[in-house]
Amino acid sequence: MINLVIMSKSLNSIYAVNYDLQNGFLYGVIALAARRALEKEKIDSLDKLCDYSEKEIMQLHGFGKNTMVKLKNYMEERQFFFKKS
Repeated sequence: MINLVIMSKSLNSIYAVNYDLQNGFLYGVIALAARRALEKEKIDSLDKLCDYSEKEIMQLHGFGKNTMVKLKNYMEERQFFFKKS
């Protein structure tokens, strides 16, 4: 029992990482992994996102067909589009 308590306390420090991004860019639109990938590339606005092609964004971790559909719909509603390949 004591070993379990010690183990749980050590695991808390590993998983207590705060994954909140600096800004709420695309919060609620795409998954956290995809938002982190955009943050890593310094893409924090739709204007910056428009500088990339759909193919380039699909290469990032966390982006798949479903995420891309959500992102494109969100962008199109706001009159933003990916650059042509």
